[in-house]
Amino acid sequence: MEDEVDRLVAAWRRERPDLDVEPLEVLSRVSRLARHLDRARRIAFAEHALEPWEFDVLTALRRAGTPYQLSPGQLLTQTLVTSGTMTNRIDRLAKKGLVERLPDPSDRRGVLVRLTEDGRDRADQALAGLLDQERAILAELSRAQRGELAGLLRQLTAPFDNIPG
Repeated sequence: MEDEVDRLVAAWRRERPDLDVEPLEVLSRVSRLARHLDRARRIAFAEHALEPWEFDVLTALRRAGTPYQLSPGQLLTQTLVTSGTMTNRIDRLAKKGLVERLPDPSDRRGVLVRLTEDGRDRADQALAGLLDQERAILAELSRAQRGELAGLLRQLTAPFDNIPG
C-alpha cells in the first residue's frame, strides 16, 4: 500500500539523490498523523463545547483525583504554558463555571483551582469522545501492533520529556 509520504520520498530521492531522506519516511508520517489527531481532537472537544486548551486544563485537574484541584503552578507544569496564559485560562474557565478558585489552606497568598461538577462531567464526556476518535484512527492496527508502536514512539519522545526546564 502506497501513501502520500511514499510519493514525497520518491520525489526527493529523484530530485536530491545526494541526500539521505530516510527520516522523512517516519517523521513525515508522524507529522501527518499529528494533523489527523489534531482534527479528531477538535471534533471530539467541539461536541462538548470545549476548546483543546480547555480540555487540557480540565483533564489535568481530573487526573489529580479527588478533590480535583491543583495550584496554578502545578497546572503550568502539566500544560506547558506561561503564568499569564494560565491566569487567563483559569479566568475563562471560572466564568464558564467549569472551575472555581479557592484559598490555599497551606499558603494564605495562594489559590487552588478546583474542577466543578460541570467541569468534571464535561472533561469525562470529552475524554470518552476523544478515545472513540483515537480508536478509529488506530483501527487498522492489531493490539500487538499498537503496543509495538507505542513502545517505539516512547523511545523517540522520552528524551524530550526529560529535558530540564
